[in-house]
Order: sequence, then C-alpha cells, then structure tokens
Amino acid sequence: MSIFDIFDRLNAEKNSEPAGSPKYIIAGLGNPGEQYANTRHNAGFMAVDTLAAKHDFQIKKIRFKSLTAVVSINGVSCLVMKPSTYMNNSGEAIVEAMNFYKIPIENVIICYDDISLEPSKLRIRRKGSDGGHNGIKSIIYLTGKDTFPRIKIGVGAKPSKDYDLAAWVLSRFTVEEIEKMHEGTDKAVSCIELMVQGKTDEAMNKYNS
Repeated sequence: MSIFDIFDRLNAEKNSEPAGSPKYIIAGLGNPGEQYANTRHNAGFMAVDTLAAKHDFQIKKIRFKSLTAVVSINGVSCLVMKPSTYMNNSGEAIVEAMNFYKIPIENVIICYDDISLEPSKLRIRRKGSDGGHNGIKSIIYLTGKDTFPRIKIGVGAKPSKDYDLAAWVLSRFTVEEIEKMHEGTDKAVSCIELMVQGKTDEAMNKYNS
C-alpha cells in the first residue's frame, strides 16, 4: 500500500459517519441565533462546539429540531445536538432523537450552564432535579425521567441577589470570563470523551468542582 493510499483511507474514515446507530446523545443546550452567541445561557452550545473543533466535524445537519452531527468519539458512535427549539423547549428535540434511535435516557449526556459555579468550574452528575433550569425542566417533563447524566458548566453567579435572572443568563461574558470559559469547555470535552466510554466515575473524580 502506497503512502497515498494510506492518506486516502485516513481521509475517508475521518469524513464518514460511523457505522451503525448512535449509542449516545450528546446535547449542548442554548438558544439559536447570533443575538444569543457567547451568552451565559449558551454554555452548552459552547461545549459541543469545542467538541466539534477538537474532533474536526461540523454540527450542521438539520434533524430533530436541532443542528446535528453523527460522529465517532473515541470509537463510540454519538449523535451531537444543538437544539433549535430555544432553551425552554429543549426536551422536544431530545425526545425526538431518543425515540428515533431508541437511545436510553442513561445514554443522553446534557451540557448546560450553571450560575452556582464560577466560569471554568464543572459539576458532573448521573441524575438529578432540574435545579430551576428551564432546559433541564423541559427534558425531565417530556421524558418523565431525571436519570440522564449531565455536565453543568459554570457561568458565574448573579452580581447581586436582586439582579434579574433572565437578564443575567442572557448577558455576555467579559473578556476575562471568556478565557475561563474556554478552559471549562475544554474540560467538558474531556468529560464527554470519558463518559461515552462508560467512565463517568472517572470524569466525576477528575473534574467535579
């Protein structure tokens, strides 16, 4: 086999969808549209965008009320999603994809923002309540279960107790915060890579704040 044949084979493998149905859903939550780019509520979008950059794929196929990609993450076939339903209806997209591929709720990894954590900090959980997060509330309501793993990505607390929550989560990061968010989304990608291999405990031990 010539060196050119090797390059051709590597490129074909790199650009093709993995064989078989996805085993996991990896969904980043957020709001679509340029007006919401780099806002705190879009931390989930930022995480899966970082995943796409690292593994060299694009999340652009429109399916399940989302932008999607079917890719291999460390040898595991995964559906990566950015729901276009707006945050409060995130569950609509997740349920459609779950039902189509018959993916169990325990294999649905959700990445989303958490105002109780500082930027760059993560908290990984196997299950739990919505914690007041409307995207998670929608998923729990429409699936009837809260037993899905999640990666909470810190976006910083409100400046004061009286500060409007909606205004805060839709505000943009400062330059200093963006640098920390890059660190946080890099760690979130490392968590995803472990979790799709069944190593959630390892991810929790390494990256939980």
